[in-house]
Amino acid sequence: MTGVPTAPAESVSTLVARDIATFRAAVSDSFVPLQVSSSGADRFRSVIRGAAVDEVHVTDLRATPHVVERTPELIARGDRPYFKLSLMLAGTGLLVQDGREAVIAPGDLAVYDTDRPYSLVFDEDFRTMVVMFPKHLLSLPPDLVGQLTAVRISGQDGLGSVVVPYLSQLATNLDQLAGLTGARLAHSALDLVTTVFTRELGLDEISADPHRALMQRIRAHIDRHLASTELSPATIAAAHYISTRHLHGLFQEQGTTVSTWIRTRRLEQCRRDLLDPMLADRPVAAIAARWGFVDAAHFSRAFKAAYGVSPSDYRAGR
Repeated sequence: MTGVPTAPAESVSTLVARDIATFRAAVSDSFVPLQVSSSGADRFRSVIRGAAVDEVHVTDLRATPHVVERTPELIARGDRPYFKLSLMLAGTGLLVQDGREAVIAPGDLAVYDTDRPYSLVFDEDFRTMVVMFPKHLLSLPPDLVGQLTAVRISGQDGLGSVVVPYLSQLATNLDQLAGLTGARLAHSALDLVTTVFTRELGLDEISADPHRALMQRIRAHIDRHLASTELSPATIAAAHYISTRHLHGLFQEQGTTVSTWIRTRRLEQCRRDLLDPMLADRPVAAIAARWGFVDAAHFSRAFKAAYGVSPSDYRAGR
């Protein structure tokens, strides 16, 4: 894992593992370094199909019983922090993280954080879809998503029943991620997942907590006005009838600043547009201006600082 943004996937990889060592190397390469063990190592079998597009790794994994652990020692190696979302397609599994346990059955979703220890226990043959993505791809603060780690989200009712079929189809049709529209499909999946998380956290309801409700309104306001060059702490505060000092305090509690949040959200929209085949003929400067970056040179510097490559090289997939 290089941490450098990736261009649209060129192909789907398939690996058949007939022993634990091969499987351990494969999952550590596909995801993050992991410990893997099995009481039936001599009978172990697995098939891993995966595709990566624009930093989103989608894997369809089938295997016999085993245990996966993400230990503090492996985390200390400094891998880039990701969220991983699992959708069970067959069999059951036990996810343990942050003092919580979730038994996930077919159709269930569960999220976990690679930056903190976790374990996965599979006592029977199973099939799961795993979507791994850097935390910045979600429009929700990581600390909020952290409240959902190792929490079972049912795919049988509510929003889960809408999102799970899409994810299941994506797992079955990984080749579609290799096309020009692969990035759109991957980000559509993340948008749907974000919607599920928002519902699970109660952020789409009138919250009994005025503080939380205010932050949700502010984040939504920022996303609606990203293209405006007038977007600033002063205009945001005025729109919500609070002082700029109060606004800055709200974001400090989230471990960030207003300006950093705005810049991050703008850069994310620009990054998506740079990969959009429908916008391939649009100049980089026009894409930057579309999302509030009036100075092309400043945008280029900010983009390279955030993603490690220039906007032009990112679009070209280099």
